[in-house]
Amino acid sequence: MAGMKETIKTVAVDLFYRQGYFATSISDIAKGCGIQKASIYYHYPSKEDLLFFIMESTMDGLLDHLKAGLAVSDGVEAKMRAAVHGHVQFHLEQQKETFIASSELRGLSAEHYEVVVGKRDEYEGIFQDLIKAGRKQGIFDTGDVKILSYAVLTLCTAGAFWFKAEGRLAVDHIAEIYENFVLKGMKKPV
Repeated sequence: MAGMKETIKTVAVDLFYRQGYFATSISDIAKGCGIQKASIYYHYPSKEDLLFFIMESTMDGLLDHLKAGLAVSDGVEAKMRAAVHGHVQFHLEQQKETFIASSELRGLSAEHYEVVVGKRDEYEGIFQDLIKAGRKQGIFDTGDVKILSYAVLTLCTAGAFWFKAEGRLAVDHIAEIYENFVLKGMKKPV
């Protein structure tokens, strides 16, 4: 049974990514899975619950990935490098899921929206805390912390819109370019 639940999620991710949540029907998902519509409801009570599952698991994965990268880094600059690298890496490797998590919030119920946005706020808060710590240590330049965090995250998320796995650069190389760019821009002038 867990196999079919994962198959439904995979097919839904592909369809939501290609044609959007609202343009995808339960019939489309069932057809892609080779099952009857009613079988989907055994695993997910509704299409919106399926969207929520995709978005929540994506945000959980993103948070876990960030925290793991920070746990093995020492010092605020190294932690910011790890955070930027990990953000870019996750978005390129989970391209469809992160695209859906960024673009389909309007498909969630108010309750589910609160959960996903709460996780997003927690994630942004980690970046904001890194910026504050870097400022306090005299490493990062001044500026509005919230806006700077949005600038960094928006920049680093954008790769998910243009990245091609078969492209000329590997994920880690692209992430390194981003981390060098971001750190150079945040550093206090000498």
